[in-house]
Amino acid sequence: MERIGFQLTIRPELLDEYLERHAPVWPEMLAEIARAGRRNYTLFLGEGGTLFGYYETDDDAAAQAHLAASPIAARWEAEMSRFFVDLDGRPDQAATPLSEVFHLEDQLAAVGETALIRIDDESSAP
Repeated sequence: MERIGFQLTIRPELLDEYLERHAPVWPEMLAEIARAGRRNYTLFLGEGGTLFGYYETDDDAAAQAHLAASPIAARWEAEMSRFFVDLDGRPDQAATPLSEVFHLEDQLAAVGETALIRIDDESSAP
């Protein structure tokens, strides 16, 4: 499974409209995202219109190709593109990718259960 993070910036004057457009998203677009193989798709809004997105997929290249070929996604992305600052292309294809630097489950697995039990025992000692 791949975990994908990306960032965009929403034009401040269009922020309220952007939020309205996502409450809710078109049902056919929701279905298209799911058909593309994206799961746990989440958007977070920060200061100054900074938008952070996250999703999980088994094959991001295949998910990207599915959405790039989808008339539904093309229509949605065409309508969404005006909301973003300094965007060259469709939002779903031109967002700034983010590098993953930490994932709890991966690091816990790398440490191993034995090490975690030892750490737990040490922290509970008087």
